[in-house]
Amino acid sequence: MRPAVFSLMLVVFSLTTGEFVIAGILPEVAAGLNVSVSSAGMLVTAYAIGMIVGGPMVTVSTARVGRKRLVVGLVLFAVLANLGSAIAPNYAVLLVMRGAAGLVVATFFAVAIATAVSTAVPGREAAAVARVALGMNLGIVLGTPIGAVIGQSLGWRATFVAVALCAAVALPLVIRFMPDLPVADGSVFGELRVFGDRGVWWAIGLTALGNIGVVTVFTFITPLLTEVGGFAASAVPVLLLVYGVGAVVGNQAGGWLADRALFPSVTGLLAALAGALFLFWLVGGNQICAAITTFVIGALAFAIIPGMQTRVVAAAVAAPTLAVAVNASGFQLAAAFAGRVGGGVIGDGSGLRLIPLVGAVLTVAGSALAAYLWWRERSTASERTRAVAENR
Repeated sequence: MRPAVFSLMLVVFSLTTGEFVIAGILPEVAAGLNVSVSSAGMLVTAYAIGMIVGGPMVTVSTARVGRKRLVVGLVLFAVLANLGSAIAPNYAVLLVMRGAAGLVVATFFAVAIATAVSTAVPGREAAAVARVALGMNLGIVLGTPIGAVIGQSLGWRATFVAVALCAAVALPLVIRFMPDLPVADGSVFGELRVFGDRGVWWAIGLTALGNIGVVTVFTFITPLLTEVGGFAASAVPVLLLVYGVGAVVGNQAGGWLADRALFPSVTGLLAALAGALFLFWLVGGNQICAAITTFVIGALAFAIIPGMQTRVVAAAVAAPTLAVAVNASGFQLAAAFAGRVGGGVIGDGSGLRLIPLVGAVLTVAGSALAAYLWWRERSTASERTRAVAENR
């Protein structure tokens, strides 16, 4: 692996760990700050709001900044925000710090994904996205369970220190090895015209609606496994590792499927994900079944990502980086609603058991939207074919 690729993958690893690790330390954070688990779940919402706001704002404001300088600045900001999370004296400050940490993530991922797609062999764009997402998978497979172990052993603040240190280690590698790629031509306002394309908004909407169900379940995965599944807290990092292994498998399979049939694969995978979440609701009280469905949910949740990202880039040829950043904000819009939806369902704690069922219903809606967009694309293609035939 080239040093430049490794340095960027390490950044992706640290950013992903910082995003998802909260699911593994949610009870510790709640206890440490003397708030309820449902209130602690709002930390996910705060991070998501940071990405929703930061995605378009940071990407547009840095559109003329060299890619190397931009990445260095984003990593520095992430380090400081995670250190701020570690030393937050109370719940309110931690909410602000988690929101700040999310501001730069969408732009970083967008630069990486758009670059991968633009340099990929034609017809292999989704596979290129899957390779970039490997750092994300490793963050879930290794970073999240390791962060959970650190949080359980040394306290939740130590987890955020570890995330900051990981990003800091990547920084000198980025400075040393990342090439300073030129910025795109054209004005910032020209790039903003991409949002006049309804196809871009449909693609972003699919990301938001398709992910809200599974993100709701993942946000509360620790209490689901311990209180519903009956697992000991010490087993949670292992089960998060199981989820992450599923994510790696699903991500690679999803890229392969999307390159062959984008909308059919996304529609079918979302339907399968809804079924897996429903199954988790049915059998989550059995530890063996819960462990198996945790793997399956991880695989399906990440199998849908390459196709969704590739669709956004294809729909936004004029400004793919900006579109992918806003698409990442769409994913975080799902995460923001997930924290609210999950907290509302849980209430005083009695509704925890219903979280997977609610997630399944929401994912069915995402699958229905994917099916509609698939039909819409086929209808448009048929009309173009008829028009060409009539003009001959």
